[in-house]
Amino acid sequence: MKLTLGPVLYNWEPDAWRDFYFRIADEAPVDAVCVGEVVCSKRLPFFQDLVPEVVERLAAAGKDVLLSSLALVTLGRERKQTASLAREADLLVEVNDITVLTHLDGRSHAIGPYVNVYNEATLSWLARNGARRVCLPPELPASSINALAKCCPDVELEVWSFGRVPLAISARCYHARLHKLTKDNCQFVCGKDPDGLSTDTLDRQTFLAVNGVQTLSATYANLIENLADLADMGVASCRLSPQKVDMVAVARIFRDVADGKSGPEEGRRALELVCDGGTFSNGFFKGASGAEYRSGASAGPR
Repeated sequence: MKLTLGPVLYNWEPDAWRDFYFRIADEAPVDAVCVGEVVCSKRLPFFQDLVPEVVERLAAAGKDVLLSSLALVTLGRERKQTASLAREADLLVEVNDITVLTHLDGRSHAIGPYVNVYNEATLSWLARNGARRVCLPPELPASSINALAKCCPDVELEVWSFGRVPLAISARCYHARLHKLTKDNCQFVCGKDPDGLSTDTLDRQTFLAVNGVQTLSATYANLIENLADLADMGVASCRLSPQKVDMVAVARIFRDVADGKSGPEEGRRALELVCDGGTFSNGFFKGASGAEYRSGASAGPR
């Protein structure tokens, strides 16, 4: 089982962003790393000049590097940025908005979790048009993942296995609205919440998390107890989405469980210590309510 580190979804300070990837390059037992801005194009200029040295450091450490596209392309400058990204010849582009495909001209690429790959016909079509690897949407149950893995064995399938689950993305920015600002004059207030802004229900139960224009789960998805299930299905890689926790430690825990050096329950307990105060979920994978966590390795009917 390979491990992939997804792109940073939050508005981190540029130096912190760079140093995070440098540490991943030097210490994390991951096989591939996604780099790029997925949520809001306004954040990109702050760290864009750092991308080449981050990519170089990761590649020198033996990591496969993917360049992730925006998940929602709406503006003219975003279309130009997307076209420029797609022309990057040396690195594999991860497509998070289907419009990126028009700029790839059939070149090999990856499909990110923001593209709705829900059935065999969609996966087969993407494979015929150059998709080498596909990170499935995190809301798929085990039965669907199993069916898709059997459909296109030549495509490397990846499953969202750790981190807040992306649920929606909008042209409007709730982070700005909350601070009585407009999206065009947001003052980048999302940077105040480097792990997302938790929101509560009227009953004061933590419900969701806001990240600029993106809505995430309040819980951290965690499939540490289901790695054997994923391997049996033929899933090639698990995706770990960066949070403001020790992601090197998270990667090591997943690596040890995947390699059989630690048991699934031991791995879950270790993650509980790393994510002190964080709540886990695996309900989508189990075919239940997404926010639930059901302990145990069985994924239910396939």
